[in-house]
Amino acid sequence: MQGRSTKRQKELARQQHQREKEAKKNERAKEKSERPTRGVGEEDPDIAGIIPGPQPPLEY
Repeated sequence: MQGRSTKRQKELARQQHQREKEAKKNERAKEKSERPTRGVGEEDPDIAGIIPGPQPPLEY
């Protein structure tokens, strides 16, 4: 019965993959919770100094 052992191997591989995915998910959640958060009113460093609206013409 070759089919049963192949099916079992596939199922074990799928379960292992699921365990690895869950471990990665938990690791990302842990890292996210440990990241410092910005306080209320603090400016996002990625957009610091950007002025909304029309931009002045470029001078050459």
